[in-house]
Amino acid sequence: MKQKILVVVDMQNDFIDGALGTKEAEQIVPAVCAKIRQVYADKALVFATKDTHSDNYMETREGRFLPVPHCIKETKGWQINDAVAAEMEKAAILEKYSFGSLQLPDAIMEALQIRNIAPKDAEIELIGLCTDICVVSNAMLLKARFPETDMRVIADCCAGVTPEKHLAALETMRSCQIEII
Repeated sequence: MKQKILVVVDMQNDFIDGALGTKEAEQIVPAVCAKIRQVYADKALVFATKDTHSDNYMETREGRFLPVPHCIKETKGWQINDAVAAEMEKAAILEKYSFGSLQLPDAIMEALQIRNIAPKDAEIELIGLCTDICVVSNAMLLKARFPETDMRVIADCCAGVTPEKHLAALETMRSCQIEII
């Protein structure tokens, strides 16, 4: 049986009902919570990313291209949604300062090594926000680090900036041999 790994991407207030929130993001919260419960029952390892910016966000490259301050460290918008956080009490939470978490592949590799599990004997699932920015960025980083690991994105546990961009990102990941469920 393969070691299941769930990556919960940026389920933070600012992406759900805050500065960059959408009704689609709000709608996936129950499915995300159910998925986390399910994978814990399957003895999965759970990792979560947390988009993290500082007060100088508007002076950054991202701030110039997306001039909406969000996920400023220690604000309510930066916090993981309460319902999601309640399900992830044992998750390894990684702050990230760009679209993809450069620490995530290393954290997963370390967890596998501790358990003496080869990456090909694991399966990685991704869920979260935003499909077309941070989910796809993390999926590509993980695919590059773990090319022989089964990887999938659970589409109904993700939402994009728009429904159209969500679908486009899913198609991009499918083209890169990531299964879309």
